[in-house]
Amino acid sequence: MYLEPPPCWSKLFSLAVVQLRVSKIKADNLGRAQKLVKEAAGQGAKVVVLPECFNSPYGTGFFAEYAEKIPGESTRVLSEAARDCGVYLVGGSIPEKDGEKLYNTCSVFGPDGKLLVKHRKIHLFDIDVPGKIRFQESETLSPGNSLSMFETPFCKVGVGVCYDIRFAELAHIYAKKGCQLLVYPGAFNMTTGPAHWELLQRGRAVDNQVYVATASPARDESASYVAWGHSSVVNPWGEVIVKAGPEESVVYADIDLQYLADVRQQIPITTQRRNDLYSVNSVQEG
Repeated sequence: MYLEPPPCWSKLFSLAVVQLRVSKIKADNLGRAQKLVKEAAGQGAKVVVLPECFNSPYGTGFFAEYAEKIPGESTRVLSEAARDCGVYLVGGSIPEKDGEKLYNTCSVFGPDGKLLVKHRKIHLFDIDVPGKIRFQESETLSPGNSLSMFETPFCKVGVGVCYDIRFAELAHIYAKKGCQLLVYPGAFNMTTGPAHWELLQRGRAVDNQVYVATASPARDESASYVAWGHSSVVNPWGEVIVKAGPEESVVYADIDLQYLADVRQQIPITTQRRNDLYSVNSVQEG
């Protein structure tokens, strides 16, 4: 459903990215997430993004233990936070239990606290870099099978989780469907983070002339899986306009839709594509 912009609507709105320190105590994670969402709203943020696996440590050995049904404890906290703060809340991700299957799932809530969309991570993180890192999400998780977008009074937003950002086709389809902001809660590690984290964000932003926001957990050197951190927002020109360090923090960026329109007018790749020669299309709608 398209939301008509209110009379005071502006082409500029504030986005907050929460880089949360995640512990093994779920209640602490939920409490800190609530606190930081409230802090972000108090600074004027209209859209707030939490990190991947914000309620639990990231790892195949933790997913089943921390998994919840949706709705459940964590999503109730998200719903209340969105409603109490009057923000669009991209709830990072949590391990979701549905029957016998587990998913890495991002739930998005509107300012009224209602669930807008539920994105199950499409591309599972199965990699093997000899001597550095091996990780196989598919040992415990199942992949999602749908695209996920939601409307705000400002712009349409496309959702991916972590490894989804490596697939340019998904971002392109979101842009084709009118998304001007792409959000990726993600937990890149100390191998892939320095190599590809910023590069991928800038690539998706430039390819599609959109804003890209990523939310990582804060770095915890004592964890079994050490997140890179450096949550960021990139503009349609490919510039990193804000970037966190490794520690817990909230970073803010103005999403300027007039600037986005200007970039698309100056370099009009959308109208210059050779759709007679190639195309990228979705097989299954979100």
